[in-house]
Amino acid sequence: MRIPYQFSLAPNTPLAEPILLGPSDTLKILLTAKENSKAKQPHQAFLLIKDPATSLDTSYPLSMKDNGKGKVELVQKDLPTQLLTSSGPLSASLIIASFGSSQPYHSHAFDLSLKLDPSSPTASHEKPLRYGRLAEIHHTFKSEPTSPPKIITLVFTAAVVIAFPLLVTAWLSLGANLNHFSTALRSSPISHMLFFCSILAMEGVFFMYYTSWNLFQTLPGAAAIGLVTFLSGSRALREVQERRLSGLR
Repeated sequence: MRIPYQFSLAPNTPLAEPILLGPSDTLKILLTAKENSKAKQPHQAFLLIKDPATSLDTSYPLSMKDNGKGKVELVQKDLPTQLLTSSGPLSASLIIASFGSSQPYHSHAFDLSLKLDPSSPTASHEKPLRYGRLAEIHHTFKSEPTSPPKIITLVFTAAVVIAFPLLVTAWLSLGANLNHFSTALRSSPISHMLFFCSILAMEGVFFMYYTSWNLFQTLPGAAAIGLVTFLSGSRALREVQERRLSGLR
């Protein structure tokens, strides 16, 4: 059973001897904040622990009540590693302040001497990250998209070429009348030729996109050719409708 030690703190008068804090000890500070000899709860109250050799510090807030009474408890494990490895006693100060015209209080209260457990491993800490020059970063950008293998291209090209005569054969078997070709060109030559050429031009745009163009080069050309296809196709279909209404099949 450990016997607690009590020390009385006086304002602006630090203790003459350091307080020893062992691995199983608990430091408890009780105080009463006053203003003009009247107990009053401050807006903030802290216990500041500082290493005089390195100027590193940390603070612990006091739990304050309406009657001005405050309390804070501290054990070794609450201290950061940088303070646990200090070569000398730590400085403990009390900071009490409020808004308005209240006079703040900041005074050295006592020194804190640490007695570490020799059986415990030595505490260590990593060097903090500082702003400064770092190693050069080499970015690896995504490679440009490539065309599919040539064998796949040749296979689909052959499929299109083979399908074309099959399409012509199907037209002939369904009764396609090629004799109307000359009649259509006489009735509306510009619209039919523009419609046919615009389809070929659109295929050319797709071919250029497949081989070398990017999307921003393809879209303007496709939009212009698409407009021509729409206007000429509408006029060509109107001519076909006129022949159908005349009884030509």
